Amino acid sequence: MNVTKYEHACLVVSKGDARLVIDPGVFLATLPDASGVVAVVITHEHGDHYSADRVRDILAASPDARVFGPPGVVAAAAKDGIEVEAVGHGDAITVEPFTLRFFGATHSVIHSSIPVIDNVGVLVDDAFYYGGDSYTVPDAPVELLAAPIGAPWLKIGEAIDYVLEVKPRHAFPIHDMTLSAAGRGMAADRLKWATEQGGGTFQVLEPGESIDW
Repeated sequence: MNVTKYEHACLVVSKGDARLVIDPGVFLATLPDASGVVAVVITHEHGDHYSADRVRDILAASPDARVFGPPGVVAAAAKDGIEVEAVGHGDAITVEPFTLRFFGATHSVIHSSIPVIDNVGVLVDDAFYYGGDSYTVPDAPVELLAAPIGAPWLKIGEAIDYVLEVKPRHAFPIHDMTLSAAGRGMAADRLKWATEQGGGTFQVLEPGESIDW
């Protein structure tokens, strides 16, 4: 089983020939292979996490794939003619061969002038966790964490505290296309330190690179 990171916030979890796609947004160029996708999880409706065109591409190759997201995503996708099944905090769903557990309810605050929208994090097979644009900590140990390093809502000190609280055994940076190469390196170094405080290891992945667990 492995996780492949693509541009910005898009992830593909693979188990055998089955794939789970998380947050195919506008920064995703394309998926090299969208066949075998059994489910798509969209953590929230912002364009860097949800692109109707990218979801349509996936469904064209894998028409039986189920799409999950919080109520805000359900409403946004309906306008695009895409059916999304609503999920929220505490929900657990099995889409063979994956088990999905969802945590959290809202996006981190960007600014008081910007409405707070729905957001869910997803724990895959009780091992791999991605919180979307939130610092929600799941009520379960995390083997592998996708840790955000750059965003309008992100303060690096809060991101460090998040990793310290989760205490993953392994972690890698995500949500990085808002940063320069120098900024990505600096932020990754901070989260590497935080991961190591809990005895974990940290690995930087470029688009298309994978990590096994």
